[in-house]
Amino acid sequence: MTTTPTAERTEFGYDDLRPLMARMTGDEKHDNAATSTLDVLWVLYDRILSVSSDRVDDADRDRFLLSKGHGPMAYYAVLAAKGFFAPEELDGWGTVGSRLGFHPDRVLVPGAEIGSGSLGHGLPLGVGTALGLRARAKHDPRVVVLVGDAELDEGSNHEAIAYAGRAGLGSLTTVVVDNQSATHGWPDGIAERFAREGWAAHTVDGRDHSALYRALTDTRHDRPLAVVARVEPRN
Repeated sequence: MTTTPTAERTEFGYDDLRPLMARMTGDEKHDNAATSTLDVLWVLYDRILSVSSDRVDDADRDRFLLSKGHGPMAYYAVLAAKGFFAPEELDGWGTVGSRLGFHPDRVLVPGAEIGSGSLGHGLPLGVGTALGLRARAKHDPRVVVLVGDAELDEGSNHEAIAYAGRAGLGSLTTVVVDNQSATHGWPDGIAERFAREGWAAHTVDGRDHSALYRALTDTRHDRPLAVVARVEPRN
C-alpha cells in the first residue's frame, strides 16, 4: 500500500516515489522528462549502485551522473527516498533558498556528482571520471551515466562513445532512456550505435525492473556497457 512520506519515516519504496514527486509543483517541472527516468533511477539506487547517504564522499563509491538534468523531479524523489535529504525539502524545490533547483547543482544537492541540465555533457564527464578512477588504480567503483535518446544528437556524445569503446572502459555504463524524441532517429537502433564502437549493449523495457537489473549487471571488465531503456514515446 502506498503511504504518505513523513519526516519520521526513514525508508521508502517504489510506491512512494510518485507521491514524493507530487510534492514538487510549479511550471518548470518537465514532468514527462522526469517520469521517463523514474524506473531506471529506482533500480539503480535500490539494487545496483554502491552508494548511500553516509558515503557521498567515499572514494570507493559508485558514481552516478544524471546528464538528462533538465527534468530532475524523479532524481530528487529517489534521493529523498534513499535518505540523501529529507522529503520535506521537496516542497520548496525551485524556490529561493532551496537546494533543489530546476537543474541539479553538485555543490548543493547531497549525492549529486555533477551539475547538469545543459545536455551533452554527462557522458564526456563520465568518461573522464572513469579514466580518473583507472589512473588511481580504483577498479571497483562503477560510473553510470543517464542520458536521453535525443541528447545523443550532441556531438560531444559521439566522441565519448567512440573513445570509451577504444579505451575499454569497463567501469563505465551508459543508460539511454529512449522515448523516441531524437530529431533524426537511430538507424538500426541506439544499441547498435554503441556496439559498433566496442560497447556491450542491451535494449530493454524501461519499465521492467527485472529486465533493467539483468542488463545493468551484465558488465565486462574490458568493455563499457550501454543499456537502452525504452519508455513511452515522447514521455
